[in-house]
Amino acid sequence: MIILGIVEGVTEFLPVSSTGHLILAGKLLGYDPDSWKLFNIVIQFGAILAIVVLYWRTFMTVIRGVLSRDPVSLRFVRNVLLAFIPAAVIGFILHKKIEALLGHAEVVAVALIVGGIAILIIERMAKRVTVNGVSEIPVRTALGIGLAQCLAMIPGVSRSGATIMGALTMGVERRTAAEFSFFLAIPTMLGATVLELVSNRALINAGEIHDIAIGFVVAFIVAVIVVRAFVAVISRYGFAPFAYYRIVAGIAALVWIYAV
Repeated sequence: MIILGIVEGVTEFLPVSSTGHLILAGKLLGYDPDSWKLFNIVIQFGAILAIVVLYWRTFMTVIRGVLSRDPVSLRFVRNVLLAFIPAAVIGFILHKKIEALLGHAEVVAVALIVGGIAILIIERMAKRVTVNGVSEIPVRTALGIGLAQCLAMIPGVSRSGATIMGALTMGVERRTAAEFSFFLAIPTMLGATVLELVSNRALINAGEIHDIAIGFVVAFIVAVIVVRAFVAVISRYGFAPFAYYRIVAGIAALVWIYAV
């Protein structure tokens, strides 16, 4: 559980797919995917909590702004909610079908490779920057990013990767794209966690709660460290390093899967 917590904390906000890495790590460790499905989803909110801590000043400013009807803060909240809607609707409708994919390591490996290639292409062909700042994202762009996020329902695609790359193709500046992905993760993962807990409430036992709690805390601590480093890396080098990692990891995973 500690290992999976570390994997989650490291990968949640990198465009490499935390869910995909949890599935591959679980297979490598010999875990039954059905038994660890709830654990893998719920501990993701531990990593999300790291964003609340790291960006607490931003959230406090937005809350005060919303209460005072500040236009910038209202646009910030509007954009996050608009981008959240597509995933909320599609995720609720396709919940069972999405769950069925979570045990397929082969899907993850292929998605890692395809996603890595897509990142390299988008990095080269992305539109010139026209949007700086989350509150400056137009309504249509926010919805477009939300639709891009839905691609991450395929294990291995990466929620952060889909949203960030979607944002780049629509002219959003790199740092803004990454931070918008961070903020969008909060309602998205909160919704996914609540849905999973409600759906599996009858199966939860004291031992599982203990395991989830440990994974949650580990994921939170690791994510706090990783997020700061991630923003610095993309500001200097872009997303290509993560694309190459995805391709290598995906190929290695396929070789391993079919060799055992």
